[in-house]
Amino acid sequence: MDATFAKGLQALEALAANPNLSGVTDLARHLGLTKSNAHRLLQTLVGCGYVRNVEQSGKYELTLKLWELGAAVVGRLDLKTVSTEYMERLCQLSGETVHLSVLDGMEVIYLDKVDSPHPVRSYSRVGGRAPAYCVATGKALLGYASPALIDAISLELKPFTPFTVTTPNELRSELEKLRQVGYAVNRGEWRDGVCGIASPIWNAGGHVCAAIGLSGPADRFKPRSLKQMAPSVVSVAQQISARLGYRPREDGAQMSELAAKAA
Repeated sequence: MDATFAKGLQALEALAANPNLSGVTDLARHLGLTKSNAHRLLQTLVGCGYVRNVEQSGKYELTLKLWELGAAVVGRLDLKTVSTEYMERLCQLSGETVHLSVLDGMEVIYLDKVDSPHPVRSYSRVGGRAPAYCVATGKALLGYASPALIDAISLELKPFTPFTVTTPNELRSELEKLRQVGYAVNRGEWRDGVCGIASPIWNAGGHVCAAIGLSGPADRFKPRSLKQMAPSVVSVAQQISARLGYRPREDGAQMSELAAKAA
């Protein structure tokens, strides 16, 4: 690994996460660099257009170049654009917060969300991350991930709440159930008292590319409620998949079978 390049990326992450680290001294301390090395690193980032020097303040801030790069990737996926109307519809139908997530290594990233109208709802932010094995959208994605990734995650299982899946057998059992019924459930495994349900989204190439799900407080996500929510979540995931060009079989029977099981 190129150490200098890695420090540059760490500097970008630090500036994005904490604006208070915008001075040379603070950033040097945060990255474990000398002030001269931190200054040289910042000047390189300025020259590349990722950082700007705030005049007469001695401070530095990020430009929008990182956002432009991220937006270009999302734009190529076209997933967010296609999903928006379905997410809004699912929120109106269920009254709960809707998440659109993608898998990034062992974590999910929340690509988009529609907030519940309820005053008490689950907290999350677009761009936020969560351990994939702890949340419903993550499980929906892991159900079709590579065996190598499942093996790697199985070695890293740790409890966040009393309900977190912590053994490889439990995880594999959950993923097998997802593949059978078409949806995954989070029973307060990431944040105590916050539950969810999600279903995978397939792309035109026949691969799971994202997941859509609902989340909210546990008292609104009891077993009976989850059973009632499941058909809508599975149906919306199927509709988005179809819009992305996914065709499971010529007669579409596979999707119908999953929707029937969810019901």
